[in-house]
Amino acid sequence: MNERGPHRRPATFKLTDPSVVMIDPVDGDTAVPRENPAMRDNPSLRGKVQVSAEVEPPPPPVSAPVDPLGVNPKKGFRWGTVFWIAFTGLLSLAFWLAVSRLVSDLFAQNTALGTIGFILAVLAGGSLAIIIGREAYGMIRLAKIEQLHARAATVLQTDNRAEGRAIVRELLKLEHQNPQLARARATLTKHLDDIIDGADLIRLAERELLAPCDQEARNLISKAAQRVSLVTAISPKALIDVLFVAIAAVRLVGQLARLYGGRPGAIGMMKLMRQTVSHLAITGGIAIGDSVVQQLLGHGLAAKLSSKLGEGMLNGMLTARLGLAAIDMTRPLPFSALPRPVLGDLVKDLVRTKRDKDE
Repeated sequence: MNERGPHRRPATFKLTDPSVVMIDPVDGDTAVPRENPAMRDNPSLRGKVQVSAEVEPPPPPVSAPVDPLGVNPKKGFRWGTVFWIAFTGLLSLAFWLAVSRLVSDLFAQNTALGTIGFILAVLAGGSLAIIIGREAYGMIRLAKIEQLHARAATVLQTDNRAEGRAIVRELLKLEHQNPQLARARATLTKHLDDIIDGADLIRLAERELLAPCDQEARNLISKAAQRVSLVTAISPKALIDVLFVAIAAVRLVGQLARLYGGRPGAIGMMKLMRQTVSHLAITGGIAIGDSVVQQLLGHGLAAKLSSKLGEGMLNGMLTARLGLAAIDMTRPLPFSALPRPVLGDLVKDLVRTKRDKDE
């Protein structure tokens, strides 16, 4: 501890004052005027004020980023991508060559048959082009939502006003087809030119545009969990349970994606399901055991439930957890101003419905 001299009244000192003595700092002391006890013993230095200069702490050493695997990844030419593109092109050429030969053979047999075959080929080709266009549009829209989510998370940290306005404008374009958000879009458009920080503008957009969507998403998840729980409890075969749970999960993820502005096709749904299951596995949402069921339902009620009813309840909770993970993957903005839906509230609704049906 530093030794302190006798108490004295506050006073001001000038560096040019002969009674002020500058010394080197010791043990990292800051520039605080104090009287050295050794000076009090020296009559010639009595009354002198000792001032130590403030020393800036040395900057921390800058270390180079370390690769966790110990090997820097090298970005090379992706031959796998080239292979699949070339292979798909060859299959397409072979298919169209077979179709053209078929149409030619039909014309050789009969003009009417050739005309019918040509018309069917044109219809098939046009339908395939439309399907491919829809799939590409759905993939682009899902990628845009994912980018908006990442950019909004960055703005919440950096508070960039220009970037926040750009994100809100893109969000308004994304949600322009939802008639239930017409008033929210009009309100948010009025605030675009106001002096609002970027993070606050993102939170305002979340409250205005996504609050109704979050409530509707919670209702969709609750209904899907109730249907899965009921069907699993009364179905006689395990195969029926698996098929119904899979169909309900895909249907729920698609509904949530369309609710938040996504338009996923078949390929987009496969990608979205893979991302949702991966997110669910990373967050540990699959690990729901009997102890959790007993805590949520109560030990007495859980002991009275039959095995099939318990399986139905567990499948309903897993469906609800999958829906919550799908919200994180399909929501264009991260949760900041609004509370994140939790599994406990959805399970309470599920248990309440079960009790009403039992009574």
